[in-house]
Amino acid sequence: MTEDSNSLSSTHPPLPPTTEEDRFDRLRLLRSRRVGVATYWRLLAEHGSAAAALEALPAVAAAAGVENYSICPEGVVQAEIAAARRHGARLVCLGEAGYPPLLAEIDDPPPFLWVAGDTAPLMRPAVALVGARNASSLGTRMARALAQGLGAEGRVVISGLARGVDAAAHEAALDTGTVAVMAGGVDILYPSENTRLGEEIRARGGALVSEHAMGLQPQARHFPARNRIVSGISAAIVVVEAAAKSGSLITARCALDQGREVLAVPGHPLDARAAGCNMLIRDGARLVRHAEDVAEALGPLPQPEARQQSLPLEQPMASTSQQAARRGTDRAPVIPAPPPESRSLAETAQLHRQILDRLGPAPLAEDQLIRDLAAPSDAVAPALTDLEIDGRIRRQPGGLLSLV
Repeated sequence: MTEDSNSLSSTHPPLPPTTEEDRFDRLRLLRSRRVGVATYWRLLAEHGSAAAALEALPAVAAAAGVENYSICPEGVVQAEIAAARRHGARLVCLGEAGYPPLLAEIDDPPPFLWVAGDTAPLMRPAVALVGARNASSLGTRMARALAQGLGAEGRVVISGLARGVDAAAHEAALDTGTVAVMAGGVDILYPSENTRLGEEIRARGGALVSEHAMGLQPQARHFPARNRIVSGISAAIVVVEAAAKSGSLITARCALDQGREVLAVPGHPLDARAAGCNMLIRDGARLVRHAEDVAEALGPLPQPEARQQSLPLEQPMASTSQQAARRGTDRAPVIPAPPPESRSLAETAQLHRQILDRLGPAPLAEDQLIRDLAAPSDAVAPALTDLEIDGRIRRQPGGLLSLV
């Protein structure tokens, strides 16, 4: 499995877990050490089931040079599920009702989402509002006005529960629908000053969402991955205030990679908090003055009776292949071909060295790496899995690779 533009979408299992045991095994696989989203999908595709992938994982790790590897203990997953039950959170799997339809289309969708609150907002048309934590008074006023206007039109507001623009957008959309995507567990309301706001979102029909385990404290490395979910759920992202180097621009880049509309509110050229927005507009982002500009960019909403409704979690959504057929795209999942014949240890070691020689701290697109190596993708992909499990490379959103 490679991470070029359509690779992950083509290897997603066509069906969600069919039993509670399978659901448990899949969560256990994803929580195992050094198994990220890309490696999870590859192991599942190669071995056919989570149970088989778990059984094979120690040998895969040993082949990658990791000694004394052990898979995630059952007790860890049992404790996570128990914590979710106490917190009233539910686990939604890719392909099940309640999983955001647009998020399922990105190249690296989370296999699972913990949802605290109502799943209904996740199924409605949504727009992300993001911006500076140290937002100006004008910035927070603009975020509130946009959120209120988008909500009045029938769109859900997505953001990250950060202080500043995020908090202002969530507050203004409490009555019309808002979703906060968390960088830690859904039971960890961060920053602490937004604890009341997080509780209010949940109490008033919104949702807190995370791909991470319950109880996980957010760390700096979690935020870029969180940002791909913010943009992935949304049809468009509006940047209200952002410095030239900021997390909001990372979210904008994720949105561009995902084919989402990127819009920005202009600011004064001498205000550092507006530098990122002005750069986006210079580079082609649509300028936003009010919610009507966003609506114009996205077009009219479907009629209420045609909008997709939240369904009971037990009722599966249409398969990803059926959704793709309705969209008229060529992204329907296919059953992956059997893995190629085993390479010799010497060939594998040589390929590992070639990959490491071509990677550095700066991210490199995986498809570019494959072209540089002039090697077949079905040989490079397993090698990347080995190196990721060995902790020598890091996969990043958008199919990017870098050395650890």
